[in-house]
Amino acid sequence: MMKPKILLAFFYFSKFLFFSSVYGAFWMEPTSSSLRSPDTLVIKTPKKSPLVLMMVVLVLAMVCGVYVCSLCLRQISNSTKAKVLRFQVTDQACPSFGIEPWEIPYVHYPKPETHSREECVCNGVRNFVILSMQRSGSGWFETLLNSHINVSSNGEIFMVGTRRNNISSILRTMDQVYNLDWFSSASKNECLAAVGFKWMLNQLVIYGRKKQGSGSSTLEIVTLGLMEHNKEIVDYFRNKGVSAIFLFRRNLLRRMISVLANSYDRDAKLLNGTHKSHVHSTEEAQILAKYKPTVNATLLLPDLVETEETITKALEYFKSTRHIVLYYEDLIHNHTKLKDVQEFLRLPYRELRSRQVKIHGGNLSKQVGNWDDVERALKGTSYEGMLHADYQM
Repeated sequence: MMKPKILLAFFYFSKFLFFSSVYGAFWMEPTSSSLRSPDTLVIKTPKKSPLVLMMVVLVLAMVCGVYVCSLCLRQISNSTKAKVLRFQVTDQACPSFGIEPWEIPYVHYPKPETHSREECVCNGVRNFVILSMQRSGSGWFETLLNSHINVSSNGEIFMVGTRRNNISSILRTMDQVYNLDWFSSASKNECLAAVGFKWMLNQLVIYGRKKQGSGSSTLEIVTLGLMEHNKEIVDYFRNKGVSAIFLFRRNLLRRMISVLANSYDRDAKLLNGTHKSHVHSTEEAQILAKYKPTVNATLLLPDLVETEETITKALEYFKSTRHIVLYYEDLIHNHTKLKDVQEFLRLPYRELRSRQVKIHGGNLSKQVGNWDDVERALKGTSYEGMLHADYQM
């Protein structure tokens, strides 16, 4: 349909042609001699050339015609552009069949800058993060997740200090992961259904800063990490639709012994001069298990209390984030827990497997060099039950 502006132009153009033709006819019509009196003195003006007048009318008609045509072409061009834009927006939208309304904020369609998803562009991806502590089974758990063909969990991406120097670097690093621009050994080329990484609650950066005073200097310690930036990170998780998987150990004493043994091997490198936090053979596990760490009995109770408080704070900080809480011992005893995890991430069910071999198992008294001191320190406390708790992998 033509716009009113164009219709008005046509109207004035038609009106112009009509009056021009009438005026031209009148101008060119000769005066009848019968109407003049013989006594009337007639002074004749030079006759206007009919050809000149017709040319003037023709030129004006052409100008008006060109103007009207330009308006028509402009309207057609704008209408075509609008149609093309509408088509592009429709073409980019991905169908949400099979997705419940509450899931929509947690389903994403990332557009990586480093590669094209091609046929997978409309495969929805769930973002997740594993929140845990060192030696709580997070490495083993992550290998289980990565055995799923549609999952990519990228490990401890914040082990490198420069990635967590400040909140800006933290958010920038997470953007790379969730936009599928992060490449690691766990990255997959298949159409992913879930992508994430693991983050230690007590993974900190410590900077030493000297302040000049009057003849003295002091050393200021600044800590940065997940817990310190919890508000900004909670907001980020909410905006990006990130689901949190909490993974802890019920027996914090076993975790502490594992931390001490792993710390020792980091320097001793018992496996042919190589440090390994996780092993894939029984022989390697037996070699590492031979070392029996000595526990500081004086600091044992305060350390256990501090660990428990850190876990409590984390659950409080991130309670508004969609999350699930898992315990290492439950995953070992009850394999249906792995099914719960897959349902939590809305994954197609698969049997999850890991090649990792447990290093420390069996009775705790055989894994500590000063067991009697440990037993005395925890006897009569709320942690006494951890002394005799046992399980098999």
